[in-house]
Amino acid sequence: MRRVVVTGMGAITPIGNSTEEFWNSIKQEKIGFAPITRFDTTDYKVKLAAEVKGFDPEKYMDKKTARRMELFCQFAVAAAGEAMADSGLQMEKEDPYRVGCAVGSGVGSLQAMEREYGRLTEKGPSRVGPLFVPLMISNMAAGNVSIRFGLKGKSLNVATACATGTNSIGEAFRSIQYGEADVMVAGGTEGAICPIGIAGFSALTALSDSQDPERCSIPFDKERSGFVMGEGAGIVVLEELGHAMGRGAKIYAEVLGYGCTSDAYHITSPAEDGAGAARAMLAALEDGGVKPEELTYINAHGTGTHHNDLFETRAVKLAFGRHAGELRINSTKSMVGHLLGAAGAVEFITCVKEVQEGFLHRTVGLREPDEELDLDYCRQSYAEEVPYALSNSLGFGGHNASILIGKAKA
Repeated sequence: MRRVVVTGMGAITPIGNSTEEFWNSIKQEKIGFAPITRFDTTDYKVKLAAEVKGFDPEKYMDKKTARRMELFCQFAVAAAGEAMADSGLQMEKEDPYRVGCAVGSGVGSLQAMEREYGRLTEKGPSRVGPLFVPLMISNMAAGNVSIRFGLKGKSLNVATACATGTNSIGEAFRSIQYGEADVMVAGGTEGAICPIGIAGFSALTALSDSQDPERCSIPFDKERSGFVMGEGAGIVVLEELGHAMGRGAKIYAEVLGYGCTSDAYHITSPAEDGAGAARAMLAALEDGGVKPEELTYINAHGTGTHHNDLFETRAVKLAFGRHAGELRINSTKSMVGHLLGAAGAVEFITCVKEVQEGFLHRTVGLREPDEELDLDYCRQSYAEEVPYALSNSLGFGGHNASILIGKAKA
């Protein structure tokens, strides 16, 4: 089985439009929550979101190209550009059919649907834009990244709701492990802060209606009331170890294991006993040859909804038994909100940086955990060795995905 390492990273997030800016903001405990600026929220219960700030697509592509992409694709191409540059990969020296792409989006462009449906109802079917479908469909993030960088290997769009980013990186990992590619550009992207997006998730009672930026996204807290919609992209370059070493690439971390299950239970709620998520975590550890008692840290899905935080806690206890009480567990969503299909990818980058620097960020906003939530949810940050990081993502439909990262070793 071939070993897989991380050689490049790129991020567009509510607290920074580069990996460095994002990571510095994480260490400084900045939050990305503020009143929604994209539309008038007068008639909406939900007033806050975690919008990307100061993003100009023309910094990453020409104006004509930008016009032919919706926001989720623009985010993906921008983050992929940073990741490719960071990796030092020179495509003219590579066999392009050995370099693939696995970039997913949970929903594609809701904005395109809103816009074109408005044209349909107001002006008739002949006025629907000719590019409506290729602008809207979720696979266009992978398509545009592949086109932009000349990636001719396998190209995937994994769409597993909030598990999309983790599944995309996991499937890229498998592709390299099994020899289908030497390099994969992988991650997730989302841009769904729009009227129908906020209204739809609000109708599910999934979103926090708090109007206090300091108390809206508070995973594991007894006052948690839902998640806050975020947006952005996280893209990484994964590479077969020998290929990376052969070209003298810097190596951030090694991807060790990947596990997936389905709850087969409910379209929105995780399984109450956490059995599916527990099995995914244990599968990732087994895949990576790491014993459960060797793990010290989990980056939780940690959305801030009542059910997720409770049932994910039960999953950790079920998977680790008494060792669960010795684990550090945090939620990056406490600072950036829930980036849906991009969440797992941005959290993967967080894990890589935490392993690399020996730093675990605080779950910002957590004051008092709920009664059954009695694990160490990082009410403070920790400077300590992080040999392994396990990142969890749980998606509507019962999708459970866990990915294991370790320190880079020769």
